[in-house]
Amino acid sequence: MPASAPTLSPEQLDELQSLLKDWLRLSGRTQSDLRRALRAGSIRMPVLMAELHRTWSHQGAAGLAERLCAIEAGWLSEEAGAGADPAADDGLLEDSMGQLDLLLQEIRLDGGA
Repeated sequence: MPASAPTLSPEQLDELQSLLKDWLRLSGRTQSDLRRALRAGSIRMPVLMAELHRTWSHQGAAGLAERLCAIEAGWLSEEAGAGADPAADDGLLEDSMGQLDLLLQEIRLDGGA
């Protein structure tokens, strides 16, 4: 790891937290679901944010976006495996994936600055 690991500004952390809350709400998930997916020690938002910040520090913006996308994909496969009708969730999936696409785009823009 480089001597100077990338870090998120307080504003970026606030934006990420807001995005996470919206994402969880739109996907019908809870902080507990996110805790399990991240294998974090607590459902408290500061603990979840610290885990995501570690991902950012080690893998950068792309790594963070990939991790969130992998979590989303895992959740969708769980739902599909539980007998959910994928056609009924198309709108929700598009909204949720749209949020992740916006996050990735914003991270890429911020990373280039």
